[in-house]
Amino acid sequence: MSESAQPARVSLSGAATRAVHAAERRRKPEQALVEPVFHTSTYTFDSMAEVDAFQAAHNQGGHIDRFEYGRYGNPTVAAAEARLAALEKTEAAILVASGMAALTYTFLHFLPSGSHIILTDDSYRRTRQFCETYLRRIQVDCTVVPWGDYAALEAAIRPETKVLFSEAPSNPYLRVLDVERFAEIGRKHGVTTVLDATLATPMNLNALAYGIDLVVHSATKYLGGHHDLLAGFIAGREEMITPLRDSIGIFGGISDPNTAFLLLRGMKTLALRVAQHNRNGQRVAEFLAAHPAVEQVYYPGLPTHPGHALAARQMSGYGGLVSFTVKGDRAATFRFIDALWLFYISPSLGGTESLILHPAAMAYSDCSPEARCQAGIPDNLVRLALGVEEAADLIDDLDQALRF
Repeated sequence: MSESAQPARVSLSGAATRAVHAAERRRKPEQALVEPVFHTSTYTFDSMAEVDAFQAAHNQGGHIDRFEYGRYGNPTVAAAEARLAALEKTEAAILVASGMAALTYTFLHFLPSGSHIILTDDSYRRTRQFCETYLRRIQVDCTVVPWGDYAALEAAIRPETKVLFSEAPSNPYLRVLDVERFAEIGRKHGVTTVLDATLATPMNLNALAYGIDLVVHSATKYLGGHHDLLAGFIAGREEMITPLRDSIGIFGGISDPNTAFLLLRGMKTLALRVAQHNRNGQRVAEFLAAHPAVEQVYYPGLPTHPGHALAARQMSGYGGLVSFTVKGDRAATFRFIDALWLFYISPSLGGTESLILHPAAMAYSDCSPEARCQAGIPDNLVRLALGVEEAADLIDDLDQALRF
């Protein structure tokens, strides 16, 4: 069937359909089925008249259907950005070098010297470190408020507050943010709301639909899905993304076409993988909650989780991350981890292989015992990043290790 004979309108309402077809060019160079990888650092013009037309359109903020230089855009990168924007049901997205780059560039763009940011205390440790250490070097003040205390969040807003930041869900305790309420507070006070939705993915939560201004992802995790790339995304309305894109062209921490290609491939199976992550998370959490060697389980799919009702209302799945405390001390916890066979001891999450992390020994190893205690990171806490294996096999492995 020729392209002109395609149906005028085809529904892309299903998440799995969007993951495969949204923002996909029907006709690609050389009739390729898969988006090509464009290895070029610069682009040519046929004439100076074309240069003049390009620059005039750029200077006037108009749409420019071509590329000039690799730091400002690449066709493969643009395809990955369009796919993520479609999955988030928004207008635009930017692909950058890492999840932290997505956060730091967003903060640097929207937080001028003398401004103020508020973030919740369950935010990723490195995010807090950037705000509390590096932003303060450029006279940007930072306030950390308790997770779930929306009165404290609103009370902390000042005339110079420019950004409210949080995560959904948080890591490692999977705390669930009331995304709609968070967005309403920002909107009420004219403050930009930024949400790290890495753990939810666009399959389990479309935070922008609840009124959040910008969503950030560590694409290293579920979006890539295979533990083989580093990247980050920022998504939102065109009016916010366009000036941010211009800033990132100056900051320079862009992604490359090979990474974009891997992301395009990863996102095509995102719906399938997240569905399996969700199934594994629920089954493993239920198994652990009933195990005599387990002290407490943190998973929003469990009715005992304090955020369960909220998660059920605003999310379509609970994800593949499960945290729990082992009955015993640090040595007993280490013995359990070392006895596992299917789980790799490793940071990160969201890939096809299941991983296990000991937060105190790995993510907080440079902190004193007192600082870890204050952060709520005991020696018997472990975090599972469940892959796409069969849940029964993962459960068998966990059971034998807990009996070790």
